[in-house]
Amino acid sequence: MLDYLTAKLAYEVDVLDAAAGLDSGEYVLVDTRMEASWDHGHALGAIRLRGDIPAGRTVVVYGWGPGCNGATRAAVALIARGYSVREMIGGFEYWYRSGLAVETVAGIVHPPVHPLVGASGASL
Repeated sequence: MLDYLTAKLAYEVDVLDAAAGLDSGEYVLVDTRMEASWDHGHALGAIRLRGDIPAGRTVVVYGWGPGCNGATRAAVALIARGYSVREMIGGFEYWYRSGLAVETVAGIVHPPVHPLVGASGASL
C-alpha cells in the first residue's frame, strides 16, 4: 500500500500545490475542458490543451472535477509525447472552491472559499 500511495503522489498534485507551482514557474497548467467551459472560466494562468505547451516544465492537467477523466486522457497523450505530467486532483471545481483566481470572458474573479474547503484552502 505504501508503494501505491507514494506512486500516486508522484503523478497527482492538489490545487494549492498546482497554484504554487504555477506561480513559481515549475508547472504549466493545462485546461483539458471544452472551449465553452474554458470561456465560462478557467484557472488564471492556465493554457488550453490545444495551445502550444512549453517544454522543460512539468505539465499539470485538469478537467472539470473528480467526475471527469478528460485530464487523465490528456495526461496519457502528453506522456506519450514525452512530457512530464501530473494530474490536478479535484480539477477546476476544487480550484474554484478553494477561492483561487479564475479568468472569465468578463475578467478575473476571486471566488469565495467554499466552507467545506476552509479559509486556508485545507480540508477540515
